[in-house]
Amino acid sequence: MKANTHPREAERIHTLHSYQILDTDREAEFDDIVQLASKICETPISVINLIDNGRQWFKSEIGLGVRETPLDTSICAHVILDDHFVEIPDTLQDPRMADNPLCRADPHLRFYAGAQLIAPNGLPIGTLCVLDKKPRTLNALQRETLTVLSRQIMRELALRQALDRQDILRREIDHRVKNSLQTIASFINLYRRTSKLEDPAQAFDAIERRIRAISALHEELHRAGFEQDIQLHRFLDRVVEQLQETLPEGIEMTTRFAALRSGSTTATSVGIVVSEFVANSIKHAFPAGAAGRITIDLDTSDDGQIILKCDDNGLGKKAKHNGPRSAYDTLGSRVMEAAVSQVSGEMTRDIHDSGYSLFVRIPVGI
Repeated sequence: MKANTHPREAERIHTLHSYQILDTDREAEFDDIVQLASKICETPISVINLIDNGRQWFKSEIGLGVRETPLDTSICAHVILDDHFVEIPDTLQDPRMADNPLCRADPHLRFYAGAQLIAPNGLPIGTLCVLDKKPRTLNALQRETLTVLSRQIMRELALRQALDRQDILRREIDHRVKNSLQTIASFINLYRRTSKLEDPAQAFDAIERRIRAISALHEELHRAGFEQDIQLHRFLDRVVEQLQETLPEGIEMTTRFAALRSGSTTATSVGIVVSEFVANSIKHAFPAGAAGRITIDLDTSDDGQIILKCDDNGLGKKAKHNGPRSAYDTLGSRVMEAAVSQVSGEMTRDIHDSGYSLFVRIPVGI
């Protein structure tokens, strides 16, 4: 009798594949386990058996001489649908195995006992099992040994998975740090080429804003761990928290951030736009000592695009009478445009009687 499919088969297979153990070479750590199980249970056959799509694959085995067999004749495929530990004293007396050719003919598997290999999500990915060519039973110590060894197998798989993820995370962080440092270097080069540095403090302030934004981004990436996307709203909370420290007395900043996720490139671009908008508003929208408000709004459109709105209630058009903007301000606008362009977004600006506003639309999946 062929076993039924596990009720959570897709999730179970995904869990199995996440360990990246299938089709790997034999290893002493697992060979030692099957040998110990065979000796303690006094059986000629012992197997670490992983139930995959259409096959059962043996990470380690003793007494069979093969690395995989079809699911059609798999005893373990039945066992992963049963209790955590299953013992079958005589396979020919069990209706699930009575017509199994591996039980009725060579190699005449008449006895089976197996402990499920259970992942942290509760799903069985296979078994540690022992088999004999004659009917029999295990004693309490033997059953407990199989159960303990099955847990040891899962601890070994979990440790390898964690080490592999740590290596991936380390390489990903190295890559992101390198990109971030290159971004900062590009900003510095832009200032060097476009300014006579008559007021170096402005250049340092602008570079510091970008470093702070990138620092906040990396903190959020660290929190995200192995996920591909980060929580954009939480990242912006950190950017705004740092910008709050630069606000003159009398100027307040209000925010409304919808819970959104995005890639790190989008987060970087949005952080740059917000930082530049706030810096320009502080400098040009409010005369010395004037009170005012800066508003930052993050949401999504009906078609799922990211929408960023920035407003201030400062001088607006009247700010033009204060003379031409410096090279730093012109560069700030260019930086915002470049940041939005990098994520295939669109940016529009509006100077009106009651202040200055900026609108950014960024496609999904960037």
